[in-house]
Amino acid sequence: MATPLPDGVTARRREAALAGHRGDEAGARQALGDAAAAVRATALGALARTGRLDLTDVTAAMDDPEPEVRARAAELAAFVGPTAVAVGLRALADRDPRVVEAGCFALGEIGPSAVTAVGALAGVGRDHPDPLCREAAVAALGAIGDPAGLPAILAATSDKPAVRRRAVLALAPFDGPEVDAALERALSDRDWQVRQAAEDLGDGRSQRD
Repeated sequence: MATPLPDGVTARRREAALAGHRGDEAGARQALGDAAAAVRATALGALARTGRLDLTDVTAAMDDPEPEVRARAAELAAFVGPTAVAVGLRALADRDPRVVEAGCFALGEIGPSAVTAVGALAGVGRDHPDPLCREAAVAALGAIGDPAGLPAILAATSDKPAVRRRAVLALAPFDGPEVDAALERALSDRDWQVRQAAEDLGDGRSQRD
């Protein structure tokens, strides 16, 4: 269970969020310097809501000492777009799994323009100790769809159930005998969600063909 925020922090966080809804860029930027990490993280989202969050903002927030803020900055790199691929890459090397997972999400949202991150994502997908990070990395590799990411996706089809399911879905952009073999194995996976994902993907391929 999350620890409740002190009343003063809760009020300032609410004001930061309202700044986003009001289109108050100045108010949101002021909250970026708040003493509380929760307020700073909320301020980043408020800036995104105003449409004024930029590469400088998310890059600077990656230097924040609190992982809550770094994770929000990494996630919002997706909002900034392809120019923020470097922010996503930096997140992949963070010591906190929440930041790594957020960076994977952003790179996947950026999509094919994040092709330079494929090697780092593959490393996370294969080796990160946190299964949520491996799952997020595999999803990002599927969203990017570059062939260089396929070996890591195939390897992930032998990971934990949630990662296997995500890996099956990530095979959607790819073709070839090794992909077909992985899907065939997934059809008899001991986890029903993995089997369902393989069936759904197989049905989609049949309709496409």
